[in-house]
Amino acid sequence: MKRFNQLSEPTEMLYTQGKSAMTDYQIIAAIANISVDKAREILALADFRLSELARWDMERWLKIAGIGYAKATALVISFELGRRRMFEQPDRKIKIHCSQDAYNCMKPFLYDKLVEHFYIMLLDRNNQVLKFQKISSGGTHATLADPKLIFNKALDIGIILVHNHPSGNLKPSEQDRTLT
Repeated sequence: MKRFNQLSEPTEMLYTQGKSAMTDYQIIAAIANISVDKAREILALADFRLSELARWDMERWLKIAGIGYAKATALVISFELGRRRMFEQPDRKIKIHCSQDAYNCMKPFLYDKLVEHFYIMLLDRNNQVLKFQKISSGGTHATLADPKLIFNKALDIGIILVHNHPSGNLKPSEQDRTLT
């Protein structure tokens, strides 16, 4: 069997063992057409967290030696494609039984966002999700939501109100309580 060079290590892994056997650094190397050593170095800069790399913009990628516009573009777009995959609706309708179900549905919409967003989930009478509707976007600490917009969308349909805290602070502020 022909031995692949280091840039082709991900290709060899893909063809001999399949995509699920590939490590994160091999996938990054394949996407950006860089060495696996460079990909390991990049992962180390992100504390070996793909979620951190997904937050990087073009400017951040371009600060890495050996990463130009084409490679940075490939990486940013790959992470965006992965994020969009989470939006795909399953073949069956999603039924909301508890707050964890609502969280799981909304996570793709709010993942990696740096500002607060306010969404409503429109439900049918059986608590099955009909639609997700963004009401507003704000800053890093607040967003506004006009009750008229919410109630206009929610006539005769059940809703769940959702907004994120990019700061990671899970304790609702007085402003959060008033908004809710």
